[in-house]
Amino acid sequence: MTKIVTAAVLVIGDEILSGRTKDRNIGYIAEYLANIGVELREARVVPDVEAEIVAALDALRARYAYVFTTGGIGPTHDDITADAVAKAFGVAIDEDPRIIAMMRRRYGEPGELTPARRRMARIPAGAELIENPVSWAPGFRIGNVIVMAGVPSVMQAMLDAAAKRLETGVKLRVETIEAGAIPEGRYGDALGEIAAAHGETMIGSYPSYADGTFKNQIVVRGRDGEKVAAARRAIEAMLDKIRGAAKAR
Repeated sequence: MTKIVTAAVLVIGDEILSGRTKDRNIGYIAEYLANIGVELREARVVPDVEAEIVAALDALRARYAYVFTTGGIGPTHDDITADAVAKAFGVAIDEDPRIIAMMRRRYGEPGELTPARRRMARIPAGAELIENPVSWAPGFRIGNVIVMAGVPSVMQAMLDAAAKRLETGVKLRVETIEAGAIPEGRYGDALGEIAAAHGETMIGSYPSYADGTFKNQIVVRGRDGEKVAAARRAIEAMLDKIRGAAKAR
């Protein structure tokens, strides 16, 4: 399989931009998609403003195979994602009888089916429902846009359900090389030369700091296992040379 399938994540919510809520969804979605052969290429965060959501959706859905949105599909006045998606696609939005039936079973008493709760039944015309086994209120998919909840546990369940219908492509192969305490400044130039020589791979250096010490990892990503392995060998040889020079001093 050589097909490349790409995606973007659109996080919707004032609470993310204000810092009140810390996003826990982008990283999860990125890792999940990588494991099934979908490459996350972009992530954006927009406020609960219809025009901002529509503009972001129009840009992202034209650029990538899939757009995953999180947030803004609850029962309150600021949950406007469904309306914005309908506007982006130029379709009507109304209560979906399938969801109303779910609500009636869930709440039993007619008085419990409040106008606020009924807001969660409003779905763009033509959308497919995405099952939500955690808190029942479904997400939906229209075109290449998959609309999910912002609550991480609910989003994860929706993603499991949505993934069953996704087209997938070749998975990225990833190799991690421990550079240890060798400073990036010692291998930066050489690593750049290796990256240029192995153009069909993606090579990055990632420092971390713990217990008063910096440590570095070099990561090679690519779709061809042999080319990833070749880049790894070149990096390991480069690091061994640096370590050998340090011991000879």
